[in-house]
Amino acid sequence: MTFPKRRICVSAITSRAIGVIALLLVCTGSRAQAPAAPQTPSAAANAAETNPPDQDLPHGQIELLWPDGAPLAVGNEEQDKPRLEIFSGYGAGPHTAVVVCPGGGYTHLAYEKEGIRIAEWLNLRGITAFVLTYRLSPRYHYPAPLLDGYRSVRWVRFHAKDFDIAADRIGMWGFSAGGHLAGMVGTHFDAGNPQAADPIERVSDRPDFVISSYGVLTLLPGIAKPGTLSTLLGEKPTQQLLDEVSPEKHVTAQTPPFFLFSTSGDQGVPPLSTVTFYAALIRAGVPAEMHVFQQGPHGTALGQSWPELAGWPILLENWLRLNGWIPYPAAAPSTSAAHW
Repeated sequence: MTFPKRRICVSAITSRAIGVIALLLVCTGSRAQAPAAPQTPSAAANAAETNPPDQDLPHGQIELLWPDGAPLAVGNEEQDKPRLEIFSGYGAGPHTAVVVCPGGGYTHLAYEKEGIRIAEWLNLRGITAFVLTYRLSPRYHYPAPLLDGYRSVRWVRFHAKDFDIAADRIGMWGFSAGGHLAGMVGTHFDAGNPQAADPIERVSDRPDFVISSYGVLTLLPGIAKPGTLSTLLGEKPTQQLLDEVSPEKHVTAQTPPFFLFSTSGDQGVPPLSTVTFYAALIRAGVPAEMHVFQQGPHGTALGQSWPELAGWPILLENWLRLNGWIPYPAAAPSTSAAHW
């Protein structure tokens, strides 16, 4: 199956552009006003962000990961159909792509805050974003959501030419439970099965880099909170299963580079989860960068509502440029004569 390149409807592009312009106008106008004291988003606002996006938000092309039915599917409803929503970054020539995995405790998806808004951030940097809708509890448990994560990277790599994507510059970015999913894909990949009847299964599901924002990256006692991932594993998982889904235990020299972000104030996923995983990366000789900010609760996304976190997306952008996944801006030519 082939797809036309960047098959994104004009209305979606236009609405996204209008949204960006409106945001810039609001930000510009706000500078003329006295700065308000920073406020933590209300519980109602956070709850609203976990619901599916409203119909008037910009949407991209939707592609099912398994058009003929996903493995382990228990029905044929929308929640049984893992999929990707594609937001083109319009990079010049073959460019980087990122599979985005919103969080939500494996029971729901923070789709707007940790999906659409992340895709927009990536688009502005010339990266095509593929927002993943993976299967959720209580309808699905291990290993179904993880199968969706592995398949998402294979799908993007198989269709790389259809979207002008560089097949060796495909990353993954996960938040909270989505950070666990990205951590699993980044430590449990394979080169594909050349004998598979499905051509997508013949390509590698190894991401070329992974970004984890306050992700569950270890289940070590004393670090992970009791009951962590119970929605994925059930109430009484065996120690063998806990070890299998603890990304920190599966880091090797072949693990792709990681960028890790967390906060000391995170009560949902302790920052030591990030620190422990970082230590495993360094021991294995894997390129990695970690930032643990002093302040900030769980679920901060890009830190829009927390001024103390404003710098972390800048650090991420710098890391992406440092490793060649997005280019540095072209230097403006000098118009002034040299003076001696």
